[in-house]
Amino acid sequence: MKIFSEKYDASKINMKASVDYMVESITHICEKIGPRAPGSEEEYKAQQYMGEDLKKWADKVEFEDFIVHRQAFMGFIPFTVAMAIIATIVFFTDYPLISFILTILGFIPLVLEFLMYKQFIDPLFIGHKSHNIIATRSPKGEVKKRIILVAHADSQYEWILNYKLGGVGMKCFLIPGVVGLIVCSIASLIKGIVVDFKGIDTPASNTFFLIVGIILCLFIVPYVGFLFLQSFTKSVPGANDNLSGCLGCMSVLKHLEEAGVRFENTEVRVILSGSEEAGLRGAKAYAKAHKDELKEIETVVVACDTLRDLKDMAVYDRDLSGTLKHDAQAKALVKKAGLNCGHDLPYASIYLGACDAAAFTQAGIKATGFAAMDPTPPRYYHTRLDTPEMLCPDALQVGAEILLETVCLYDAEGLE
Repeated sequence: MKIFSEKYDASKINMKASVDYMVESITHICEKIGPRAPGSEEEYKAQQYMGEDLKKWADKVEFEDFIVHRQAFMGFIPFTVAMAIIATIVFFTDYPLISFILTILGFIPLVLEFLMYKQFIDPLFIGHKSHNIIATRSPKGEVKKRIILVAHADSQYEWILNYKLGGVGMKCFLIPGVVGLIVCSIASLIKGIVVDFKGIDTPASNTFFLIVGIILCLFIVPYVGFLFLQSFTKSVPGANDNLSGCLGCMSVLKHLEEAGVRFENTEVRVILSGSEEAGLRGAKAYAKAHKDELKEIETVVVACDTLRDLKDMAVYDRDLSGTLKHDAQAKALVKKAGLNCGHDLPYASIYLGACDAAAFTQAGIKATGFAAMDPTPPRYYHTRLDTPEMLCPDALQVGAEILLETVCLYDAEGLE
């Protein structure tokens, strides 16, 4: 049974009207404000637009700014591709260890920026002002615990390969590209050991390394393909990713206000973060600035990212390219809320990429992610196809119901 329906007057909430409101708001932002690159004026305008509605349901709505180097997250690509191609050429020379060094240099920004979301090469790029908007609904009495719902307001620069080839076709370039860099580094190291250190220089060894070199040349095709992964000038509408998450989180405050619900000691916050698509920069900035505050009382964070593909709706167990495990209690909270709403949500992992929850988990705050998105990924993901026409009202409704139940369940029972 839903905690919300059991404790409060659910008849005051018109869910169909709420879904219509969500669709209308997303459509307005996409059509009147447009794509919202990280740290752009459009990102800020969209946050201001949503902030006007948040003021109706929250006691306090604040903006906090930070600096984002928005091109840094993917800015490694030309450098890494250049290192891979040069390393392949150098492999044919008498200096294979130089080839090995070049591959390692190519790997460093790829791993630290794209896989681990570190701000490694950010200072090399121009900074832009980005914002987080924070809406707080206070309890009647003393704040004894807090739940934060977070979703990002920005939209990604278009992934050209996904638009042209789809998720599977895109992976046919990306996976071989990474594999090629790994193979080149191993082959270069082996050749360096055999030739430079062991002094082996026979017709057989020369033939073997010639064949290996020819194989390495085949990977130049996916290397070049990597250059067309993303546009560096055109961002996408982002109706699903992630205005659907923003409106899903906002709907919780809307429904609490409509039902006249104000918790006794539980504070509810909604954060519409900026620059998530540039490496979780907004969530990282907020977690860093508020770390002490968030640890003063029990705080749990649920990041909502894309409410579109119902069959793939899940609670995120692992994040940050599979390297980070979210809090067990936070995950159990959302899973139980899903069960209360009639949905047995599986635990899933983000094996390539991350959501805002990762920034909070890294900061030592109990957090998890919640989304409904095909992990293939779908062709609308990070492309011009992510328009209001691609919205799924059923997914918006289910997502909003589960988020509301999560908040009410946390107030009623806390973390198990």
